[in-house]
Amino acid sequence: MTQSSVRPASSLGSRSLHFVLLLGLVSLLADATYEGARSITGPYLGRLGASAAVIGFVAGLGEMTGYGLRLLSGVLADRTRRYWTITIAGYLVNLAAVPMLALAGTWHIGGLLIIAERAGKALRTPARDAMLSHAAANLGRGWAFGLHEALDQLGAVAGPLLVAWALAARHGYAGAFALLGIPAALAIAALLTARMLFPRPRDLEIGTVELAAGALPRLFWVYVAASALLAAGYADFALIAFHLERQSMLGGASIAVVYAVAMGWDGLAALLLGRLYDRFGINLLSAVSLLAAPFGALVFLSSGREAALAGLALWATGMGAQESVLRAAVAELAPAERRAGAYGIFHAAFGLSWFAGSALMGLLYGISRAALAGFAFLTLAGAATLFLAAGRHTHRTGIQP
Repeated sequence: MTQSSVRPASSLGSRSLHFVLLLGLVSLLADATYEGARSITGPYLGRLGASAAVIGFVAGLGEMTGYGLRLLSGVLADRTRRYWTITIAGYLVNLAAVPMLALAGTWHIGGLLIIAERAGKALRTPARDAMLSHAAANLGRGWAFGLHEALDQLGAVAGPLLVAWALAARHGYAGAFALLGIPAALAIAALLTARMLFPRPRDLEIGTVELAAGALPRLFWVYVAASALLAAGYADFALIAFHLERQSMLGGASIAVVYAVAMGWDGLAALLLGRLYDRFGINLLSAVSLLAAPFGALVFLSSGREAALAGLALWATGMGAQESVLRAAVAELAPAERRAGAYGIFHAAFGLSWFAGSALMGLLYGISRAALAGFAFLTLAGAATLFLAAGRHTHRTGIQP
């Protein structure tokens, strides 16, 4: 290989890394905003008069909206090729809703703002992930998405800690939400900088082997079904936080700190799992699903704080896989021309299942927490089975996600 052929590849890898890091900074600041808010939305809605069933429904509906609308936004991004425009618009809606929660006087308004925040995220995520996948192609997709998620989770740690400080300083829930407007503004500034420096992220994916354009492969749909089961078995943190406060295990500020720690663990898990994914592929997701399966029993059935926190650690490990490795595999299973749409389909199925699972678990909480834990375990075990089948298929056919 000549020196002239090395330099372009090296430069492309460097630019790809810079793009991943810059989008990671945007996600860090954005997550500080909305994850800070999510750390207290459960108790906040409860203080506004919402029941456990209502909290579970709002959380689930928010996730359904946040994932379901991605189906439309992904198709829109692929058809218009206006990835940056759609991404920026989504971030504006996503981040503006958070400080407005400070003005919510009833759980109805609070719930609508939570759903609006998720809708903004729905608009921008498929387009952003498609752009990120181009840069990830030259870095190892598991590692690139894992790195992005790790930066993302630094914000998810900082935001809840900022909220915990605001509550401890007696600024109240409204003051905490208003304070989150600062990282929101910084996120938009970083996003506009990324748009200026990298106007055509598609150019970062050069010299890689791509799937032929056409219909999405059957394996993609098996993968989507497995991911949907994984989503259905996961309780939203709002319900977990409600349970921890209802059982007098933790208070409002402590819950925010615990959530921050869980998000930090999520980020570390994303880095590790990203590296392992580049080596083991989809089979890794089967192992992670089984590892996370007992979280429901530990969180909702234990009477001791230590066991509940151990369950939360398993929950956070699975979350690390959901936000990194799951997205990396989609990029391998869809051609570049349909990648935003594939992300939209994936996220829509994931969100619909999250909504159904969250709503059901919210209802089961008031009927039988044992049934809630059993439902979580069985659905995650089912996801592990499908991931294992998909992993075996990729091994037989030579696909290397």
